[in-house]
Amino acid sequence: MTNSVRKVAAAAVTAVLGAALAGCGGGAGAPASGREARMGTPAASASASGSTSASASGSPAASPQAGAPAKPPTMAPGPNGLTPVFERAKQQTDKTVALTFDADMTSDQGPRAADGEHFDNPALISTLRTLKVPSTIFMTGRWAEEYPDQAKSIGTDPNFEIANHSYSHHAFKSPCYGLPALDAAAARADVDRAFTAFRQAGAVNTVPYFRFPGGCYDDQALRALSTAKVTAVQWDVVSGDAFAKDPGAVAEQVLGGVKPGSVVVMHCTRSAAPVTEEAIQRIVPELRKRGYRFVKVSELIGK
Repeated sequence: MTNSVRKVAAAAVTAVLGAALAGCGGGAGAPASGREARMGTPAASASASGSTSASASGSPAASPQAGAPAKPPTMAPGPNGLTPVFERAKQQTDKTVALTFDADMTSDQGPRAADGEHFDNPALISTLRTLKVPSTIFMTGRWAEEYPDQAKSIGTDPNFEIANHSYSHHAFKSPCYGLPALDAAAARADVDRAFTAFRQAGAVNTVPYFRFPGGCYDDQALRALSTAKVTAVQWDVVSGDAFAKDPGAVAEQVLGGVKPGSVVVMHCTRSAAPVTEEAIQRIVPELRKRGYRFVKVSELIGK
């Protein structure tokens, strides 16, 4: 079922640039060339021993933690200093799971938002709060600029942490679901610009994690981001919520894929993922019934 959903999503996203938003959940994990750089890099600890967060040495533009309550854990750089990649917790006996939500918006979709298209999903955020589900929101800078009040609300709520999903939602590797591609210098600047947008919106619960648009990356992309001092975060469970119309099918796919330590990729954009909130109402009670505890990505990386 997962493979078929991926194929459907991939076909949809190549139709138009706006549909490329579904590429965030278009595949399970990284392309093969990017996997070579992961090499099982251990998660760093956020303890006082200090062998930990690479974000501490980042430049002001790249340091997302100013004003946040504590430094989140990061992973040590990969081979040759490449940006490390996290997909699932190494501690795979603890029944924890991280639900992550991509708040997608491309840099040229302002007119569509002005015409009434909804790239936000307040009902989803409200449901996560009501159900008390700690979550990680991978936000684009463009989304934060379009919805600054929501970005601030999410980014000051201890239930959430905001991670970087680029500013423009352009590709860091080509081809990638029809997304326009950035060169290395532009890619690095795009990450900084997103962190700046979060800060200007008033979000303080930001973390030095980055999700590649479309999930597309290779060693060149990991090298381009190496000075940003971020940990790239992928996933091991594809929800299939992009352009889905049946919340039951989305819930079934998530429930069938979750394992201890899983990272689930979903979306926080009504126009691209209209049934996510309803699916969450089915997913959360069932996983809790199975003994799972919901955590943010930062807790998984810290294990």
